[in-house]
Amino acid sequence: MRRISPLVRNLAILALIALAIVLLNQETALATASDLLRVAFVIAIAVAIYFLWRDFGRREIQLWSGRQQGVFYGACCLLIVDVVWLFWWGPNGPDALVGVVVAAISAYVGVRTWRGQRGFY
Repeated sequence: MRRISPLVRNLAILALIALAIVLLNQETALATASDLLRVAFVIAIAVAIYFLWRDFGRREIQLWSGRQQGVFYGACCLLIVDVVWLFWWGPNGPDALVGVVVAAISAYVGVRTWRGQRGFY
């Protein structure tokens, strides 16, 4: 038993779990659990971002001009909406490309605004 490769052992375990799911007709429960894990993942990311903002960014961003605050918060909100859309609906093809481009532009605008206010330019 010790000569079995860990890869083969782990693949066998996954195959047994998949077989049990199919034999017990638990595809619906698996899909429900997958949806719940997706929601939990998005909430965990949102909480982490909130804590970072609360601890580091809030006091600094309050010192910026109103226009810069609006641009930065708008870029952050658009990025959050775009990432949730990409994770939740899982677009493919041109829709996925548009989502990635919007996320990249939002991140660029947010980082450039932040760095511009910190005096790196």
